[in-house]
Amino acid sequence: MSAARPLHAVETRPERRTRWTDSELMREHFPEPRWAVPGLLSEGLNLLAGAPKLGKSWLSLGLGAAIANGDLALNAIEVERGPVLYCALEDTGRRLQRRRRQMLAGGGRTAPLLTLETACPTMTNGGDAVIVDWLADNPAARLVIIDTFEKMRGATLPGASAYAADYAAASRFKTIADTYGVPFLLIHHVRKQGAEDWQDLVSGTNGLTGAADATLVLKRSRGSADGVLYVTGRDVEEAEYAMSFDPQNGAWTKLDGPAADYELRDTRADLMRIIRDHPGLKPAQLAEALHANPATVRKTLARMADQGQVRKTPSGEYYPPEPSGNASGTPPLSHLSLSHSTPR
Repeated sequence: MSAARPLHAVETRPERRTRWTDSELMREHFPEPRWAVPGLLSEGLNLLAGAPKLGKSWLSLGLGAAIANGDLALNAIEVERGPVLYCALEDTGRRLQRRRRQMLAGGGRTAPLLTLETACPTMTNGGDAVIVDWLADNPAARLVIIDTFEKMRGATLPGASAYAADYAAASRFKTIADTYGVPFLLIHHVRKQGAEDWQDLVSGTNGLTGAADATLVLKRSRGSADGVLYVTGRDVEEAEYAMSFDPQNGAWTKLDGPAADYELRDTRADLMRIIRDHPGLKPAQLAEALHANPATVRKTLARMADQGQVRKTPSGEYYPPEPSGNASGTPPLSHLSLSHSTPR
C-alpha cells in the first residue's frame, strides 16, 4: 500500500449531516444500508470473534476474495463485486501467499480488487490516515478487514477505564466506517471462560460490543457442522448459521437449514446416554456435563420431550421416557463419567 497522504484522517473525511428537526428527519430520504454480505455484514462496524486456530482468518480472507471477485460468499450468498482491503497484521507476505495458493488450488481465482496489507500503524499512530487514504483511492470499496483488532487498536488514554478504552478503540474504526458508508470487519478473540450468552464470549469489556454495529462469534460445533456463526446487530437480524470448513482449500461454507439441526444430531445421543445413566438432571446440569451451549441443550431437550424421547417433570428435571423408579440416588454432576464428551 502506498504511503498515506500527509493530511490527518479527520481532515479528509467527507461531510455527513448529523442534525435535523423532527419534521426534517421525517422528510429525509436515507439510502438502504450497504451490504458487504447481504444479511451478514452491513455498513458500519462489525466485530468477528472466535477462539485461536478456529479459522477466523480463513473465513475473513475468503469473504474478502469472494467480494472482490463478485463470487458467492461462503459458497452460498450473492454479493456485489468491489474493492476490499484486507489487513493481515499477524501474517507475512510469504505466509499470506501460501494461504492464497491453498485457496486457489481448490478452484478459486485471483482477486485483482483485493488489496492485501501485512503492516499498518495503529489507529493512534497514523493507521486511521492509511485506511482513509485507501478509501479515497477506492470510492467503490465494499469492505475493510482488520485482522486483528488488537494489532491496530492503538494506545489507551491514561486514566481511562477498561470499558472506556475498549469503546474508544472500537469507535475509531466505526467513525471511518460510518463516514464512508463502508462495512468494516474487525477480527478479535474470545475470552477463555465460557458464557451462557454467546455475546459475552467476546474478549474485553462490553465497550467493544457496545460500539460495534454487529457482533459475530464463530464457535466450534459439537454436531455434524464444523462451526456455528452467531450474528446479531443493529441492521442485521439475530441468527445462527451452521458452517462447514474444508481444510484442503481453507474454505468455509454456510450450510442450509438452522444451525440447531446440525448440533442436535450428536447432542441427542449424548443427552439420552446421560439421562439414562443419571436421571433427574436439569438442562443447566446437562449442558455443563456436555460442555455444550445451554440454549442448544434446552432446545434439544424440548424437542426430545415433544417427541417422547425423554420425560420432563413439572420441576424441569429430565428422565427416560419410561419411569425409572427412585431417582434420589442420582450422583452429583462432578461424578459423571464424560471424558469422551470433551469438545474438540
